[in-house]
Amino acid sequence: MVFVKKAQNALRLAAVDRAARRCGLAPGLTLADARARVPDLAVVDHDPVADAAFLERIADDCDRWTPLVALDGTDGLVLDITGCAHLFGGEADMRARLLAHLKGHGVGAGAVVAGTPDAARALVRAGAGGIVAPGGEAAAVAGLPVARLGIGEAAVTGLSRAGLKTIGDLAARPGTPLAARFGMELLVRLARTQGLEDVRIVPRRPLPAAIAERRFPEPIARAEDIEATLGLLADDLALMLEARGEGGRAFEASFFRADGAVRRLTVETARPSRDSRALRRLYRERLDTLADPVDPGFGFDLVRLAVLRAEPLTPAQVSLDGRAVEEEEVAALIDRLAVRLGRERVLRFLARDTHDPDRASTLVPAADPPAIPSARRPAPARAEGRPRPLTLFDPPQPVEALAEVPDGPPLRFRWRRVVHEVARAEGPERIAPEWWRDWRPMGEGAPTRDYYRVENREGRRFWLFRAGFYERGRAPGREPAPGHEEGISDAPRWFVHGLFP
Repeated sequence: MVFVKKAQNALRLAAVDRAARRCGLAPGLTLADARARVPDLAVVDHDPVADAAFLERIADDCDRWTPLVALDGTDGLVLDITGCAHLFGGEADMRARLLAHLKGHGVGAGAVVAGTPDAARALVRAGAGGIVAPGGEAAAVAGLPVARLGIGEAAVTGLSRAGLKTIGDLAARPGTPLAARFGMELLVRLARTQGLEDVRIVPRRPLPAAIAERRFPEPIARAEDIEATLGLLADDLALMLEARGEGGRAFEASFFRADGAVRRLTVETARPSRDSRALRRLYRERLDTLADPVDPGFGFDLVRLAVLRAEPLTPAQVSLDGRAVEEEEVAALIDRLAVRLGRERVLRFLARDTHDPDRASTLVPAADPPAIPSARRPAPARAEGRPRPLTLFDPPQPVEALAEVPDGPPLRFRWRRVVHEVARAEGPERIAPEWWRDWRPMGEGAPTRDYYRVENREGRRFWLFRAGFYERGRAPGREPAPGHEEGISDAPRWFVHGLFP
């Protein structure tokens, strides 16, 4: 079987299976030439997107061996097993188990354990296998062609014309002339492939701050077992975080199915936390909100709980007024709402430094509010003794009002076809427009507003304002106020802006 794609105005082989390779076919060959050699060739269109998705699935499955997994081109993976091999019986056993695991899922692969990723990559792509002894990388790659260094075709051609066909030939030459002719990149690749210079891989997923996991000889699938496992892992993570003086802000539970599929669930907290009971509750609620939470299939043989983000956490001291306890309760409420509704849907109000009621507050993420120094943090309007209604109309709704002139409170007003007799009124609170802003409703050109808190005879309380003054009309050239459109009226207008509870 071969996979073909259109290149250079011809159908060419993009990939071949082992049987086709044994017949002498290789990627890059035209389909016509391939069929001339093998008439009964099975041809399939190349689908690079499907290949990439399949490679991602394999990489997810390989997270069970080490959290440091990186993609190597379109058909390879690099696993950093530093500090992990002893968990699987050593490098040889780990390599054998990894290949057996992949073969069990229908994936044929090769693997080389070496001191540097470049040495392992050069060997495995040359068809080698096994384990390279520490310090033996240079000897292991000496016989490989220079193309295994991962350099460009022009450099390979130039080296071949100079008689340097293997990595050993290249290593025997002095570096200065090579660098002058082919650049420093060639020497860097050579040093890394020989194991003389190491470079860390860039994993496809961020390295967790802490990990706790459970492996099972027999896969588990019951919800009770999954929750119990998560609880044990949460206890383990709490001990780790407590020893480090940290708390987690983001946790990820990974469920590795026996068939190689991986399911992940992430929860985030509003504040650093290492409370295992709270974490259990969050995951229980998260699982309850999902119709098919993790799809166990034939069961999970590995469950892992990781801390994706950790921050310093010191024990909170409860103040005499109980404020610390109140903040903890609010943070717990935010966490539960975020788990059920989504983190982006849980918002909170943040005061802004303005007297404009329409701009006095803004909505920010409740879990991650912007960090504002306390010295620059504006005080809420309520602290000034001028309460604001919880419900504000945007835009303010016009009303017909009868008031004492020039600056008296309304005596009667009609709103939504209902006449309200004012029993009590307080005000005015005069709010001038912010002239430095050039947009309405309270920017340049907007009229001054006189706000009144009024209560009708039925006890309902309103927040009304009068836009403009009775004694002064609109200045020529100024933008009309709400209700002051051209040709209608220059007289002040009344609006209801909010309702008090």
